[in-house]
Amino acid sequence: MSDHQNNGDSRVETFDARSPSRRRFLKSMGASGLAAATAPAWAQIAQASQQQQNAPVEPQDDGAPAEGEQQIQLTVNGVEHTLNVKPNAVLLDVLRDRLMLTGTKKGCDQGQCGACTLLVNDTAINSCLSLAVSHDGDSVTTIEGLSNGDELHPVQAAFWEHDAYQCGYCTSGQIMSAVAILNDDNIGSDDASVREAMSGNICRCGAYKNILAAVQDARGKMEGAS
Repeated sequence: MSDHQNNGDSRVETFDARSPSRRRFLKSMGASGLAAATAPAWAQIAQASQQQQNAPVEPQDDGAPAEGEQQIQLTVNGVEHTLNVKPNAVLLDVLRDRLMLTGTKKGCDQGQCGACTLLVNDTAINSCLSLAVSHDGDSVTTIEGLSNGDELHPVQAAFWEHDAYQCGYCTSGQIMSAVAILNDDNIGSDDASVREAMSGNICRCGAYKNILAAVQDARGKMEGAS
């Protein structure tokens, strides 16, 4: 018995600390996850948004459009783009697939969930239902264009502070709708009016209470800054 125990102890004492093990792997993964979780997340969000806004895009379509295409001009987040598009191309697909602005999400693709909401001439629309050719000469603002460098838009900051999301897939559409609502003097400032105005944006995770709190908090900050 003592020999067996000694042999076991010997194996433990001579075990190479550098050799791989499941426990050592999980410990290293845990440390990495902790480091990532403690980073200033709001700064990461702003940096990612700015990087995506400044990401290289497909070259301008300066040549004549091909047969069946139409040339349009869009000002997206302050940048002018000349694009040749098919008549049936919706604005959502042009932004995501041509300009690589993927912050605007494709959800139901039927105008019922609000995930694709963005601003055209400061008015919120469902971009999955809107033909790109109908916006020739328009100004488009996507979620990537809201922040000012590392400074988040008040609505973005409020969504972060109030945990107004869970999976985050609907969040960009929720934020864009909230921005439009807060800039519309015809929409009341009470909770019921905000709920009604935001009813076109579905959150399948059920974060509606926090979304409402974020919108009202952003309202106060925007009014205080004006």
